[in-house]
Amino acid sequence: MAAVSPARRAAYETLLRVFEQDAYADRAFRTAARGLDDRERAFAQRLAYGAVQRVRTLDHAIETLGKRPVRKLDAPVRAALRLGAYQLGYTDTAPHAAANESVELVRGARLERAVPFTNAVMRRVAAGIRELLDSLPEGALKESYPDWIHDVFVRDLGPESAVALMRAMNEPLETVIRLVRGEPPAGAEPTDVPGAYRVERVDDLAVADGRVWPQSRGSQLAGLVVGAQDGERVLDLCAAPGGKTSQLRGAVTAVELDPNRASELRANLVTLCHKAAVVEADGADLPPGLEGFDRALVDAPCSGLGVLAQRPDLRWRSKPLPELQLALLRSAAERTRPGGTIVYSVCTMNADENEAVVDASGLEVEPLGEQWPQFVHPRRPEFLLTLPHVHGTSGFFVSRLRV
Repeated sequence: MAAVSPARRAAYETLLRVFEQDAYADRAFRTAARGLDDRERAFAQRLAYGAVQRVRTLDHAIETLGKRPVRKLDAPVRAALRLGAYQLGYTDTAPHAAANESVELVRGARLERAVPFTNAVMRRVAAGIRELLDSLPEGALKESYPDWIHDVFVRDLGPESAVALMRAMNEPLETVIRLVRGEPPAGAEPTDVPGAYRVERVDDLAVADGRVWPQSRGSQLAGLVVGAQDGERVLDLCAAPGGKTSQLRGAVTAVELDPNRASELRANLVTLCHKAAVVEADGADLPPGLEGFDRALVDAPCSGLGVLAQRPDLRWRSKPLPELQLALLRSAAERTRPGGTIVYSVCTMNADENEAVVDASGLEVEPLGEQWPQFVHPRRPEFLLTLPHVHGTSGFFVSRLRV
């Protein structure tokens, strides 16, 4: 495999692991890209993440032009063709380079018998993919999403906004940090969310020192809406990895079910110099003694439809979780004092997980639209909804409820 560039090999290995071993894209890429320099790593990530995101469209192109069902191919051939097709359809890579390296990847996998087939398909794809992509109607196939996600976006936002949203989450969103302490980094640009700054890239040293934290404006908004004050008792029900936890003032109890994520949460809170008490427990079934809180944050597990730009494989494994979300919200309500408030937030744009969960809880809604008019929910102005195609940040639903 001497003829294959290190960046393309890393992207190919990531594709293999994501689709053949059900690995998470970020973890698979971290392993595959070990040893690459910054330029190679950036190129490899663009190829790997782009091909994972676009796999539905790529498979359609390979099957239409190559005349063979993708599911019947050997795994290395499938990965090599997907990588080659992505370069031909979505980058300015020279056609012969994409074709040759796909062939060499198959040869390196010791599938010499599949080399002529790979070569033939790559040449057909090179000749026809751009025209094929241009001819696809707007929708789930062209933008490479499962039909159900497209249907949710159309139902909740309308056809035009659904397409704009899907397009926006196929591109990188802005890079934003939260200023934890000290001065903003040189060149950082203030935003419409206090404490949130747009940056060219995240300074890993500043993160390690606890001076800044990588966190989208949508995520920071959810933490700010809690409004926790010194002297209050605050419950964070689904706390890891701790970005929003560290925004909370007062005596904070941070709950996390998974032991590994609880360890990560503790380490991050130490880095951020935040003294929250971490409790390993099921947020829907809290131990005795955790009660009488003034405020609670329920940043619940969800389908994650608002963070598909950052997590390229999530669209293929995503599922709505309204029953769990309602159970967590009711659990928080039981442990919050009468008159206290709960922020219910989720990183998704799906009414079934957003306003429907709040409505089912029966809790009194505190309107947020006047305080944050730029993020007002398009149909329910008492709620907030950040939208990637409108606001340039991850998608978050944010509500504040009174017990």
